[in-house]
Amino acid sequence: MASATLTRTFYNLSSLGSSKPQVQRSLDSRRTVGTGGRKSEVRCEAVGVAAGNRKPLVTTVKNGNDSLEICRVLNGMWQTSGGWGRIDRDGAVDAMLKYADAGLSTFDMADHYGPAEDLYGIFINRVRRERPPEFLENVKGLTKWVPPPVKMTSSYVRKNIDISRKRMDVASLDMLQFHWWDYSNNGYLDALKHLTDLKDEGKIKTVALTNFDTERLQIILENGIPIVSNQVQHSLVDMRPQQKMAELCQLTGVKLITYGTVMGGLLSEKFLDTNLSIPFAGPPLNTPSLQKYKRMVDAWGGWSLFQALLKTLNQVALKHGVTIPTVAVKFVLDQPSVAGSMVGVRLGLSEHIKDCSAVFSLKLDEEDVSSIREVISKGKDLMRVIGDCGDEYRRA
Repeated sequence: MASATLTRTFYNLSSLGSSKPQVQRSLDSRRTVGTGGRKSEVRCEAVGVAAGNRKPLVTTVKNGNDSLEICRVLNGMWQTSGGWGRIDRDGAVDAMLKYADAGLSTFDMADHYGPAEDLYGIFINRVRRERPPEFLENVKGLTKWVPPPVKMTSSYVRKNIDISRKRMDVASLDMLQFHWWDYSNNGYLDALKHLTDLKDEGKIKTVALTNFDTERLQIILENGIPIVSNQVQHSLVDMRPQQKMAELCQLTGVKLITYGTVMGGLLSEKFLDTNLSIPFAGPPLNTPSLQKYKRMVDAWGGWSLFQALLKTLNQVALKHGVTIPTVAVKFVLDQPSVAGSMVGVRLGLSEHIKDCSAVFSLKLDEEDVSSIREVISKGKDLMRVIGDCGDEYRRA
C-alpha cells in the first residue's frame, strides 16, 4: 500500500473558499484473518434522556467510567472542507451558534476537514464569551484522527492529538474517533492504546472509532480499549450496519453514530420525480457528497428503485407534516444500537434546523415502517456488494 500523506494545517480563516483541496489517500483491499469468536468483556451503553428543558433528545454513550452526552442529530462539518461552496469564517461561526441555540449542539469534524477544527475553536470561544456556563456544557465537539499507517509511537500520537486540541482550543477533546486505512498493519492497536493513555491523562474524554468493520471492532474490544462508538455509513439505502455490526454492538453496548443518512441530500424532495439519465434534466450532482452517494444508489439498485423509495418516503412525510430528510433520519435513529445520526451543515450557505428539530417529535408507526422496509428490501444487499462497514475505503 502506498503510504498516505496527511498534513496537519492551521488554516488562514480570513479567506476561506472552495479551493481547499480534500486530502486524498491511497486505499488498500488487503484484509486480515479473524481471530475467533471470543466475546468482548467490555460493556458500553447509551441511554436516551430528555435533558431538562432541551427539546432535542440527547443520549449518553458510555463505557465504564467514560461517558459523553451528545445530541442524537449531529451537525456534520465535512462540508467545510471544500467542494460545497465558499465558506465565510464569520458567517460559518454565526451559523454554528444558531444551530447550538436551537439545541443542535453536537458538531462532528475531522483533522482533514479543511478548517473545521479551527472554526470550532473560534465558535467555542464565542460560546464561552456570549453564552452562560450551562450552555457551554451542552456543546460537544467530536473530531477524528485519520493518520497514515505509519509506526504509531506514543510521541507521534500525542503530537497529533495536541494539534487538534490546539486548533479546537480545548484542554480535552470531547471525543476522538480513530480511523485506520490498512488492517494488514495492526498498528491501529498501538495507536488506540496510546489514545487510551491520553484519555487517562485528561486530554481526551472518550475514545471512539470511525469506519471500522465488525471483526476489527471485536479485536479492539478484546484488547481492552474502551470504545464508546463507531461512526459508520448508514442510510435507508445502506443498511449494512444492521447486520454483523449491530449484532456485536448489541452484545457489547458499543453504539453507532451514522453519516450519509440523508445521502448528501439525495434523500429529499429535490430529487423526487427526477430522471438523472437524461443530461441536464435533473438537479446537478455538484457536491462531493451527492456524487459519492449517487454511486451508492447505483450499487444498491439504480435510480428507478431509488425513485420508488423517494415516493414512499414522500407519502410518509406528507402524512406527518414533515420532509423526506426528516423521515430518513428518524428511520435510521430508530434502528438498534444507533445513538446519533449526522446531517451535514453548509455553514452560512444553507440550514436544516427545522428539518432536524422535527426528527425529535416524529413517530413512525407500523404502517410507515412496513412501507419503507418493503421498498428497501428490493435493493441489493450491499454487504455482499461492498463488504462490511468501512470496506468501501479499503478496496483496491
